[in-house]
Amino acid sequence: MTREAVEITRAVFEKLDVVGVLCVEFFVTRNGQLLINELAPRPHNSGHLTVDANITSQFEQQLRCVCGLPLGDVTQLAPAAMANLLGDVWTNGEPNWPAAANVGNVKIHLYGKLSARPGRKMGHLTAIAGDVETALSDVTRARNRLGL
Repeated sequence: MTREAVEITRAVFEKLDVVGVLCVEFFVTRNGQLLINELAPRPHNSGHLTVDANITSQFEQQLRCVCGLPLGDVTQLAPAAMANLLGDVWTNGEPNWPAAANVGNVKIHLYGKLSARPGRKMGHLTAIAGDVETALSDVTRARNRLGL
């Protein structure tokens, strides 16, 4: 499936003659078919984990494109997983940040928005681990500790 996603993404880039960062977000159907859900010609929340997990983040890559600089190395340094923090996390008051931060390989990223609303993206957690399964388990554990 990964190979197919890369092939579809490459075809989109070539057809649209893309210069810069473009997020191609997919849905996977029950029968395993990939469907494009969204094209976002900017850094996208689905790639925020690149700040922690890659040599060059999507934000730096966009800057390089806009400034005419050479593209950076996008090698992933370690397996990673990300969990979005939506405004719903604040429903019962301030989240339990110390409990989430106690998962040692998880980083907390808050975006500095002043008001939390259900569905509004307020930040994210990123877990770095030796394999994707552990990263996913750790980021889920940290998110669950917030006191939802």
